[in-house]
This record gives sequence, C-alpha cells and structure tokens, in this order.
Amino acid sequence: MKDSPRPTASPDDVLATYNRVAEAFARSRDRTLFERRWLDRTLGFAPGRKVLDLGCGTGLPIARYLEDRRCTITGVDGAPAMLKRFAANLPEARAVEADMRGLDLGERFDFILAWNSFFHLSADDQRAMFETFWAHARPRTVLLFTTGPEAGEAIGQVGGAPIYHASLAPHEYRGLLASHGFEEISFVPDDPACNGHSVWLARYVGEA
Repeated sequence: MKDSPRPTASPDDVLATYNRVAEAFARSRDRTLFERRWLDRTLGFAPGRKVLDLGCGTGLPIARYLEDRRCTITGVDGAPAMLKRFAANLPEARAVEADMRGLDLGERFDFILAWNSFFHLSADDQRAMFETFWAHARPRTVLLFTTGPEAGEAIGQVGGAPIYHASLAPHEYRGLLASHGFEEISFVPDDPACNGHSVWLARYVGEA
C-alpha cells in the first residue's frame, strides 16, 4: 500500500462516507463471491457457526453466503444506512449499530470477520482492535481480515467518494496476533485468486 502524502479523506470520515454512499455501494458491490475460497477455508477451521461480522455493510454477498451455510450472523456496522440494508437482506441475522472500535458485546464467537472494513481504521486503531478480537474469541475461534500488503496509507474510492485505507507492516500484524493469543494460519498479500486482496487467517489458541 503506497503512502499518500496529502490524504483527501481521513479515518474519521469513513462511517459518514459509507452512510452517505450506501445506495451506490449496494449497487456496485461485486457479488461474484471471489472471497468464497477464503470463507470456505475459514469455515473448515471454525469450531462452530457463530459469526461476528465487523463492518458488515449490506451483508451481500458475504454474510448471505455464510448464512446459507448454516451460520448464525451478528453484523456490526457504524453506518446506519448500511446496517439498514444488512437487516433487510438478512432478516434473521442480528444487526448491531456500533463502531467496531472498542466494541464489547460480552460474548464470544466461532468466526470473527473483518473483510474490507478493518483496513479503514488508523494504524493506532488497528492496533487497538486486537483487544476487540481477543474479547470476542474463545479457543479455536478463527479470525479472517484484510489489510494492505505493506505499511502505509492510501485513498481509494467508494460510491464515487474518497475513502481512507491504512495498513501496518506484516511483521507488526504477526506480533499483534501472537501477543493476543492468535496463531497465524495464512497470509497472502495481493492474492491473485481473490481480486488482489491481502488476506489474513488466524486462530485463537489462548485461554478463554
């Protein structure tokens, strides 16, 4: 992920931006399910089917795919317009309007997902999120999230609006995983089989 010397968006803008462009996002979101290989692999490691989807967006196509595979979904999103669509698309799922930063639902899950959401946080907020992952994990919980391939900041586009992205260096993510009781299963930067996404899969091996 290349540095952007003069960002035109900040991490503080992310939720408001997604709330504003929710309709455009819903129309343009790729639904070919290029993420399927990673989702299936993660389900193969998960001890159960209780899923926490952080930054769930509209729920399409990922949460719907997981629900079709007998998962019970809790979707969390801080953009009300996105969460409204999630609730309409997955009426049997639980929809929680909340910022993922500092989230504490007081329960633990089998599968924690932060796909194309975690990387909108600032570097410091990403570091702090590993406490949130830990707080919602039990032994053998799997964690699937996307980042950039290297440390840096970038400005992308969503619904025609600029949107902030950031990434830590891979070695720092590895340190954060290990210090919070997670073991790395796989990291594939710029995965060519997943539309160039940089994907992490880890498993919680600490104590409950």
